[in-house]
Amino acid sequence: MLTSDFTYNLPPELIAQVPPKERGTSRMLVIHRGTGLIEHRHIADVTDYLGPGEVMVFNDTRVFSARVFGYWSDTPGAVEILLVEPSTEHPGAWSALCRSSRPARQGLVMVLAEGRIRAEVLEKTSDGRVELALDCDGDMFEVLDEFGRPPVPPYIRREKGDARVEIDKSRYQTVYARETGAVAAPTAGLHFSEGLLAEIDKHGVDREFVTLHVGPGTFRPVKEAVVEKHVMDAERYEVPEKTAASIAKAHGAGKRVIAVGSTSVRTLETCAAGNGLVTPGRGRSSIFIYPPYEWRVVDAMLTNFHLPCSTLLMMICALAGKELVFRAYHEAIEQKYMFYSYGDCMLIL
Repeated sequence: MLTSDFTYNLPPELIAQVPPKERGTSRMLVIHRGTGLIEHRHIADVTDYLGPGEVMVFNDTRVFSARVFGYWSDTPGAVEILLVEPSTEHPGAWSALCRSSRPARQGLVMVLAEGRIRAEVLEKTSDGRVELALDCDGDMFEVLDEFGRPPVPPYIRREKGDARVEIDKSRYQTVYARETGAVAAPTAGLHFSEGLLAEIDKHGVDREFVTLHVGPGTFRPVKEAVVEKHVMDAERYEVPEKTAASIAKAHGAGKRVIAVGSTSVRTLETCAAGNGLVTPGRGRSSIFIYPPYEWRVVDAMLTNFHLPCSTLLMMICALAGKELVFRAYHEAIEQKYMFYSYGDCMLIL
């Protein structure tokens, strides 16, 4: 299968640069796999498609302000890092991406967050990351929240001093985020307000959580010409026993499991134990879902609109079929839906 099979043309003005003024007001395109019907609704209407006893699974990871700026301790050269995750090679250290006016070499020290963090380069890895030993004056996540920036993707343009960074700090985060560790938001969850979640509860839907700490690899472009040759970066996940039990109960009663976002999908399908069951626990997922794929847990999905040739677009084509998905995208563009992280959403039934 060719990566180029998943391309489409998107007018730049349809790339959302800010979220809607209020959560819970986004447009929602609904596609019915069984009939091919496409509807144009709003996220507030999602309860029209949910029923008692069904399970809706959310990713409760919390985005931290992982983008940090500073300089080298021995020169005035600028440096910018994106903290990704705790290092798997050096206990206590962090793995990061680095942009700098000079190569990052072992032993060099960065001064970050207006001097509150010092970071020594331990090594540069083969995948282009740097391993950093961090010395932080205070709680690191509190320092990052004060001096760092939310790691919004590059298609959301933010210049130095951009006042919209303050919007990102509150809106590039779900209202139910609780487990700190993501460097990209599970964006399908951004549509849910506390009021909408309460309405879902009133409909007898069981809301459950998984955690997948989204890394930059989720959005990394597929550079291989052949889809099957692409390798996903591994990301940390956890599935609680309560979530696994709720899924087992729902499937045992013939009820659906609806995943909110691609990260919830990846977590559930990684832990699929057969017969619609999920094994609780934690680990690292590098699952890559593309057509054709035999779905084992997820019955329906709420998701945003995704970049051309991305692994996320390939995933939803695996769920709904490429022809139907591309017809829906064509309609969304014609109807001027907003795309990507701060954009509108799609419900696949």
